[in-house]
Amino acid sequence: QVQLVESGGGSVQAGGSLTLSCLVTGTFNGVSMAWFRQAPGKEREGVAAIFTRGGSTYYAASARGRFTISHDNLKNTLHLQMNSLKPEDSGIYYCSVSDTIGIASINIRDYRNWGQGTQVTVSS
Repeated sequence: QVQLVESGGGSVQAGGSLTLSCLVTGTFNGVSMAWFRQAPGKEREGVAAIFTRGGSTYYAASARGRFTISHDNLKNTLHLQMNSLKPEDSGIYYCSVSDTIGIASINIRDYRNWGQGTQVTVSS
């Protein structure tokens, strides 16, 4: 059983930055970790993923060049550095881990463990 606790969300103006963190505890064999977000009335979508064995990453087109995903192996914490934030980045951000894939994937069907999420609000 794996537990995920996200933190670091908040309210910022467009152009600002936030860093999200996700503490992962429990027993799992997952090597792919990812961030997703969900805006009101929209489906949850993948933002960024990292394959912890090697560090390869994958970003959604909307995040590429602005967001950076990283993983602290010692602290078992996943981070998402978000720069140049836009109002369309607003939503609840969730982290997840997968033990069924061997690549950095943002396909939601690869993930089944979720935390409570952290709210990000970007005002124009």
